[in-house]
Amino acid sequence: MALTTRIDDFGDLLLHVYRLAHEEPLDRFQDASLDALRHVLPFDSSMWGSATLGTAGIEIHTLHLDRQPPEMLAGYEEVKHLDTAALQVAGLPRATLGFDASVQFGAPHQRAIKAYGDRFDQRHFFITSAVNPVNGLTQWITLFRSRADAYGTERERCLLAGVAPHLQQAMGYNRVRHMEAQPHTGAATGSAGRDAAAQRAQAVVDRHGVVYHSTLAFDALMRAEWDAPPTGRLPAPLMQCFASGGTRFAGRTLVARCHVERDLLFVRVRAACEADRLTPREWQIAWLVAQGRSHKEIARDLERAPATVRNHIQAIYRRLEVGSVAELIAALQTAGD
Repeated sequence: MALTTRIDDFGDLLLHVYRLAHEEPLDRFQDASLDALRHVLPFDSSMWGSATLGTAGIEIHTLHLDRQPPEMLAGYEEVKHLDTAALQVAGLPRATLGFDASVQFGAPHQRAIKAYGDRFDQRHFFITSAVNPVNGLTQWITLFRSRADAYGTERERCLLAGVAPHLQQAMGYNRVRHMEAQPHTGAATGSAGRDAAAQRAQAVVDRHGVVYHSTLAFDALMRAEWDAPPTGRLPAPLMQCFASGGTRFAGRTLVARCHVERDLLFVRVRAACEADRLTPREWQIAWLVAQGRSHKEIARDLERAPATVRNHIQAIYRRLEVGSVAELIAALQTAGD
């Protein structure tokens, strides 16, 4: 969305950002919001991300770069242990700093990070962050000014402190809207389909397994499968499946699918049903029956004896407790992921 609305103050900015959350696609929201922020708090470049603080230091989970080259991140990995500002805000539930890089990174042992900042035109900083107490994730925004005389003011620091929670909340709305807009494959119809749709649950997760947003139904299904309360992280079996490139996980009580966009996993979960217990061969035959094929036609296509296919069909009907093709279709669609 082009910025056509005049933004003169804090209130205008918030209204515009929440509008962007509903109207912008996932890959445009952060850039559009940062462009709007520039109208009330000028800056030259920025980054917006999330991280945790572990024994090895700062571990970045997600990162959006605004007017900074990708190699900036690789360069930061070499000097992050010298970043006293990041360590300062990481230890606080919520914090907003404004500082001059030559002062913050002025110690002799910090020459490398100061040179790094000069290389990427990072001479004046604003940093705002908040920590999720459930999973330890820090979400932050850093604004950079490149000119040596472009000092930040206390008023600007306070403005960023006020708007930052709204920027993070609006990003959450944008992700949830995107998650909810994703079409279900094999969408079910009829009463069985409505029941299945009601049981579906969703979450947005990063590649480290941290859950950013989830529905109540998602938490309930996780608890039922693993007999444990939600921890703010995807259960290890699910994460291992998706991290290894899998897109579908079938558990004892649930079935989960995910797709990846912008380094985020969009996970859909539903309760398992009897159709999930069909073997691959039974599933193939069941869908051919649902398409109106006779057992003789299916036998010819699969190069199987008609009697064998007929026995498969009878077993499928018994397992799914259906008595007609219409009921079979409804049962299969209930298992549509």
